[in-house]
Amino acid sequence: MGAEWLNIIAAAGTGAATAIILFRWIFSGSLKQERTRNDIACQRLLSDAEIAAKRIRDDAEYDIKRHRRDVELREQELQKSLERLAQESQRQQSIEMELQIREAALAQQKTELEELKSSYLNRLQEVGSLNQDALKAELISQIESTCEQELKTLQQNLRDQTDREIESMAREMLITAMQRVSTTPATEATATIVDLPSEDMKGRIIGREGRNIRSFEAVTGTTLMIDETPDSVLISAFDPVKREIARTALESLLKDGRIHPSTIEAAHERAKTDILKNVQSLGEEAMTRLKLKPAHSEILKLLGQLHFRLSLNQNSLEHSIEVAYIASMLASELGLDPVIAKRAALFHDIGKAIDHEFEGSHALIAGKMLRRYNEDPRVVNAVEASHEEVPPESIYAPLVTIADRISAMRPGARSDSLDSYVDRVKTLERIAKGFEGVKDAFALQAGREIRIIVEPSQLTDQDSRELARSISREIESSMNYPSTIKITVIREQRFCATAK
Repeated sequence: MGAEWLNIIAAAGTGAATAIILFRWIFSGSLKQERTRNDIACQRLLSDAEIAAKRIRDDAEYDIKRHRRDVELREQELQKSLERLAQESQRQQSIEMELQIREAALAQQKTELEELKSSYLNRLQEVGSLNQDALKAELISQIESTCEQELKTLQQNLRDQTDREIESMAREMLITAMQRVSTTPATEATATIVDLPSEDMKGRIIGREGRNIRSFEAVTGTTLMIDETPDSVLISAFDPVKREIARTALESLLKDGRIHPSTIEAAHERAKTDILKNVQSLGEEAMTRLKLKPAHSEILKLLGQLHFRLSLNQNSLEHSIEVAYIASMLASELGLDPVIAKRAALFHDIGKAIDHEFEGSHALIAGKMLRRYNEDPRVVNAVEASHEEVPPESIYAPLVTIADRISAMRPGARSDSLDSYVDRVKTLERIAKGFEGVKDAFALQAGREIRIIVEPSQLTDQDSRELARSISREIESSMNYPSTIKITVIREQRFCATAK
């Protein structure tokens, strides 16, 4: 098309020169546009090619990394396999070595058996020439020799059994017995308090010029304490049975409302009769709870009176019943008669309820009383020997002693009075302060721990450690206390300064 236009313009003559120039200019512009489009297309192709190349390179790098990771995992697995093979090889070597040792031992035993067999054949030939008496003597000699060696071995094995193992067995037996007992916690009871219906009753109890209160104290053998406590009075007496009779009589008088010497005497007699009946029933109830045959009525009365007695706030009757349960269980574990153990343990404290007119300790008095009413001699001796005052004649005596101590020392069984608690704390602090170098001492946690502060200039760390041991030994040798006491020695230096 361009060439035809050129020919036409040329044929047109000179006047067409301008048109030719114009056409060339237009054609050259078209060529430039075409070239520009081609360049853009080429750039686009280059860009696509670079993107594709980058994608291919990334895929190749990812594949390389993945293959490298697979190779590392396979190398690790191969290493573990090699280690397992090494361990297995070592185990096989140890097994082979053990087999070799056993084979050598078997070979040695085989040789010894052959020698023994040959020796026995020789002995049989010798025995064939012996008579019956000589043969019997020879056989006895060999048996004695063999048994002597076995007895020595058995004796050595028994000696190897340590005291710790025996103590562990005994501790397990005692703990089992304690865990099976239904325990009663100690309760605070230092006096008997009677509630009054109104504050006016205090004046009526005192009476004109103190006539009623003096009569009440004379009849009941107690002390009536009327203080500033509102709506209550306190009855104090050494004898707990008298204190209980006085409480019952006073409650009866308060309920009746008539308080004068004659009614006091009548109320006291009624209360005394009721309490004595109640004492008898308490003793019978204790025997029934333990499934024992009834005892003499006098013994039952003494047993019932223990209900009104306390030992470090532990009810004496409940303590006796608990001791009976523990002794019965221990007797069953040891293959003894649990009924004898239970009966001796129940009666071991009845001497505490006997009047002061009888001389001797409560264990010996109880033994005399039981012997008077024809109790089993084993029961009598166990009661008398419960506090190691007479030699035991049977195993039941130490059994009752152990059960008594278990019941008394178990956690929560007894609680100290305030005075004994204060004395124990003061004693702890006094013992600690008696050592050289101690600056101060403080008893903590109800006397279960004592912290001691020492002078750092007088004692070294090693001296402080030795001081703790010395104080613990002194406490163990000079005090009676439940559970354990922790001794903590504190040695420190402090330096202070003030920045201004």
